[in-house]
Amino acid sequence: MDNLSVNRFLLTEPVGKLMRKYALPCVVSLLVAALYNIVDQIFIANASYLGSYGNAANTVVFPLTVVALAIAVMIGDGCCAYISISLGKKEYENACRSAGNAALLSIISGLALAAVYLCFSEPLLRVFGSEVNEETSRLSHEYFVYIAIGIPLYMFGQAMNPVIRADGSPKFAMISMLAGAGINIVLDPVFIFPLEMGMMGAALATVIGQAVTAILAAWYLFHTKALKLTKKSFAPKSSVLCAFLPLGLCSLLSQLSLVAAMAAINNMVYKYGAADAVFGRAELSQIPMAVIGIVMKFFQIVISVSVGLAAGCIPIVGYNIGAGRRDRARKLLTRLMICEFSVGAAALLAAELLPVQLIGIFGAGNESVYYTEFAIRSFRVYLCLLPLACVNKASFIFLQSLGKPWISTLLSMAREIVFGVGFALLLPVWFGLSGVLYSMPVSDGCTFIITVFVLASVYRELRA
Repeated sequence: MDNLSVNRFLLTEPVGKLMRKYALPCVVSLLVAALYNIVDQIFIANASYLGSYGNAANTVVFPLTVVALAIAVMIGDGCCAYISISLGKKEYENACRSAGNAALLSIISGLALAAVYLCFSEPLLRVFGSEVNEETSRLSHEYFVYIAIGIPLYMFGQAMNPVIRADGSPKFAMISMLAGAGINIVLDPVFIFPLEMGMMGAALATVIGQAVTAILAAWYLFHTKALKLTKKSFAPKSSVLCAFLPLGLCSLLSQLSLVAAMAAINNMVYKYGAADAVFGRAELSQIPMAVIGIVMKFFQIVISVSVGLAAGCIPIVGYNIGAGRRDRARKLLTRLMICEFSVGAAALLAAELLPVQLIGIFGAGNESVYYTEFAIRSFRVYLCLLPLACVNKASFIFLQSLGKPWISTLLSMAREIVFGVGFALLLPVWFGLSGVLYSMPVSDGCTFIITVFVLASVYRELRA
């Protein structure tokens, strides 16, 4: 069988079967990627010598890891979509060249970002609220330095994961992520508890796990299926870069805008927490930051499932659009929206009915009653429109896979910047610390109204 025929099953197999084959491994891969930071936070929270101070420090550093992820997914998702469309059009050389260029670009950008982080760590951490108190600031710096060292490995592994899926190996992409996360889960408790390495130990466990994922991704590049990479594939070519990077622009901006929203939220939590009658006390000042971080981690798990379902469909949609099969893309869109709403509804039930149990995972037993009360309220208010959030996020990615990066990007920017940052800054003015919690559902509700009109237009286009 020639290379161009390897992925022809994307035109013939039922879309439901294809969705299970591609989306489920992608969901697992993204969940595993999310677990790196979440696992760190769970073990940190349950270490008596770190507790909510460590939780707050983890929350401060988290947005800076998302910046690295944003650049990586722009490269990886853009390349994934471009490879799939190119193979559907039988443009094999372009597909191979884009994979090689994506690998090279991810390495260069990873090294550059790590250098920036190490040189400007203190002002960067201040932007995300490290000065909530002295202990949180100290732990943030300790954690961030080692995380920054591992950024090139993290970015390479994350960027290559979608490329591996586009090559027709979603299971290998999943296994490479599982291997790294497994190492992290094993090393975290060893470094944090018996060795008492604190935040440094949590960061080192994460970096070692990321190194394993990166090594497996590098190995795969020399054992591809549909693609065959040569030295020529890795030579930079501006036309190829300009072709696939815009397809990943939505992924970049959606992540970066999420960082902007987190910066706004963290700073509003810091500002209005200090003015709160309870959390204005020095010994409790880190609690709102720690709790918001936990709620965001739960949200990240849900959104990882949502994004995984949608991103797993990128090779299928791209190949069928490239081959002119819009009818199959339309069927896939319908199935995807149903799945996304169902995921959001299930997560909403968990957040509303089991907040105490979810909080307990992150060491609430060691904290004050104020911690628990604020955490319960945060889960129930901040996440009350999760089904709409899942539909919104999946719509952005589906538009990207259709080769509509600019519409996708505008929608994403509206959600995260116009609504996400805007409401995070405005609502606390009237509602104080509670306004921070209201900002999330209000943003998702406004975005959903716009998304409905866009999806209706896409359905009409796919019927044409």
